[in-house]
Amino acid sequence: MLYVCPASQLERMLKATRAQHMVSLTSSSEPPALAQIDTVPERLHLAMHDISDLRPGLIAPAFEQIEALLGFARDWNWRSPLVVHCHAGISRSTAAAYVIANLFAREMDEVALAHMLRERAPSATPNRRIVALGDRLLEREGRMIRAIHQIGRGREAFAGEPFHYPAR
Repeated sequence: MLYVCPASQLERMLKATRAQHMVSLTSSSEPPALAQIDTVPERLHLAMHDISDLRPGLIAPAFEQIEALLGFARDWNWRSPLVVHCHAGISRSTAAAYVIANLFAREMDEVALAHMLRERAPSATPNRRIVALGDRLLEREGRMIRAIHQIGRGREAFAGEPFHYPAR
């Protein structure tokens, strides 16, 4: 199972799920420092700002990072939950979870997965650059980004609520 949460809920989520895999998408070059983090042997940290366009002085999500995300997901053994988090649990982490779900979900198309995301995470506003890069790497010919455009911006929130997102 794939779990998504904001950084403020990360320690609680790791403890509750006993996840052995974790993806951090933060603007810091350093991965999160939490007591619970040592219990997660498989970790991927991607340093990027929550932006969709290139901006001087900021790190936009990059092709190589989403390639690394997909590689990490492909190596995930499915016997343990995977926790994905970003600062607010609204944009970068929901986009990463959507990309991972599109990698594995064989019985649902991009639109169905986007609607499921909206249902489970009303505040989700997936980072469009991450989704577009995932779309390109998964050769979806724009279907992923169109599906995210279709569900629109999520409701206003300071932080998203933790949720699970079946990816298989």
